[in-house]
Amino acid sequence: MAEKQLTCTTEAAAFQKAWFADLRRAVFDERRPYAIVQADVPFELFQLLGIPAVSNQWWAALIAAKQMAPAYLDAMEGRGYHDGLCRYCSLGLASTLAGDRLPGPWGGLPRPALICARLTCDCIQRVFTTWADALSCEFVLLDNPGATLLPPRWWELSRSRWRELFESHRLAFTVADMRALIGVLERVSGRTFDLDALRALMHAVNTQEEVFDDVRMLICAAPKTPVRMTEQITNVMATQWVRGSDWAIAHARAFRDEVKARVEAGTAVCPDEQVRLMWVGAGLWHDTDFYTAFEASHGAVFVWSMYLAFGPDGYIRYGLDDPLAALASRIVSLNEQLHNPPWANEWIVDQARQHRIDGALVLTPGGMRPAATGKRFVERALERAGIPVLIVDADVVDARHWDPSHMRRVVGRFIEDRILTKGTV
Repeated sequence: MAEKQLTCTTEAAAFQKAWFADLRRAVFDERRPYAIVQADVPFELFQLLGIPAVSNQWWAALIAAKQMAPAYLDAMEGRGYHDGLCRYCSLGLASTLAGDRLPGPWGGLPRPALICARLTCDCIQRVFTTWADALSCEFVLLDNPGATLLPPRWWELSRSRWRELFESHRLAFTVADMRALIGVLERVSGRTFDLDALRALMHAVNTQEEVFDDVRMLICAAPKTPVRMTEQITNVMATQWVRGSDWAIAHARAFRDEVKARVEAGTAVCPDEQVRLMWVGAGLWHDTDFYTAFEASHGAVFVWSMYLAFGPDGYIRYGLDDPLAALASRIVSLNEQLHNPPWANEWIVDQARQHRIDGALVLTPGGMRPAATGKRFVERALERAGIPVLIVDADVVDARHWDPSHMRRVVGRFIEDRILTKGTV
């Protein structure tokens, strides 16, 4: 495993472990409620009503990083579940089904008061209904109203013109869904929702994401990459799950200041940087060493992933007279922004140009159908922009069919044949 180059990265990882330990103590010792939720639900509502929320995707990534996913998935398939399920979304269910004989990381998940998901693909409702049954808890679902207008360069409109960008009927529908969720959270927590408190939290989230925008601009402007992509992800995602909190804002600022100091000192991830790569898709959580494997051999550094970039472009909202509508606008088009044409490919090409990307690795996870199918449009758009693309057929959490040595050779040849020898760099 590559050494961490930033002090902030170690602190972020320690915070997440301590946060989870505190959650387990609160649930077991104080009988406090908590929730398991999909990454695209409005975390802010859970935070305001005092219900800690564990991201299903974060939990799946942790299981994968601990190399526990194959055992859980084998056990789930042994129960008769088909192997075509999205493993990213169903690995949490697998860990629950096998929990008696295969305890989870850090002591495992306690039984939640509820689980919550948006219906963004075909498998979600069935997976979460089955999971809720296994956990004997409530399942709150949020619908996913489709877009009818997809104006170009959405990231230039999303901060201040979000009402027109995301369409009033979609926002109204999502606000109604969120009001129903608020009712559940009030009942579970015994607290009362405060609209002014939400507005204040939305302002705090803006502050946090503006700091991350500073970091992004530092990376874009630096002659060589000052912070590894993996360390970007650790520092960003540790804060996004508790976004707008005092700790999240303080950590974002500390991260920015450490990156800025490295830029001013001329410190680079790889002093011999020759190739700048981007990773398109969710993280390869079972093999994050993959992202540093080409620094010494090829001078190739992963500069960009969606995790840092999407915070500023996807979450910042100005004009908070109706904070519920503004919050709805944060979640209503996540699929379009990150996965689906034309928005995803247009944004990723723009990011590639800003970050001076020489080549892109585009993840195509077979079980994640909405995300995977949209990647073909991303691939074509990048190639048309003159950026060579390597398709990576892999699952983000399931390492059973991943050959690390083979894939490192494949990427090495891609760098040599499509980038270095083509005069791209």
